[in-house]
Amino acid sequence: MRCDTDIRRDVEAELQWDPSIDDRKIGIIVNDGIVTLTGEVTHLTGRWAAEEIAKRVSGVRAIANEIQVKIPWSGIRSDAEIAEAAADALRWNVATATSSITPIVNEGCVTLSGKVMWGFQKHAAEHLVRPLLGVRHVTNDIMVTSSIKVADVKQDIEEALKRLALREAKEIHVKVDDATITLSGQVHSWQEQSDVVAAAWAIAGIEHVENRLQVRQ
Repeated sequence: MRCDTDIRRDVEAELQWDPSIDDRKIGIIVNDGIVTLTGEVTHLTGRWAAEEIAKRVSGVRAIANEIQVKIPWSGIRSDAEIAEAAADALRWNVATATSSITPIVNEGCVTLSGKVMWGFQKHAAEHLVRPLLGVRHVTNDIMVTSSIKVADVKQDIEEALKRLALREAKEIHVKVDDATITLSGQVHSWQEQSDVVAAAWAIAGIEHVENRLQVRQ
């Protein structure tokens, strides 16, 4: 296992190297491989970008993202402008164009409500709204309406993991409760974790994926 000092140094270097984020006001704390990101960024996508960048560093076991979004005056938009931009983004994307999703905006915080047939549509809607100027936070209250059978879901996701040829597929445990899949066990990398979660979201009728997978170091 890598020492915390080396992990912190590498996370700092990775944040400095990546041009998609301004790291000057981001702080990093590492304890037993668990990285806590602090400080502030000027837009919501910066908060999530910092998390994805930290995941690339070897030895990172988990991440606590405590970065605050402080939007500068030039980036501030009215709630009406944000609502219009969010509605357009959802309407012009193939994943959400035919769905009944309504964005509600209050002081830059967007709440997404409505119904979709697939979990990936719920996931996609949030990712479409996050990058919009002026957005401080996104709450995803979209409901997935497809009916599912527990036995079918477990079989579908287990077959998907086999197709992905994941090294740790046998150590991944799948629990299905109503429209929620809980994933637990261990994987070798953040990429494998991401692949497993994506496979779960691809199942029809899944409303929520609870990710308890641990990255083995």
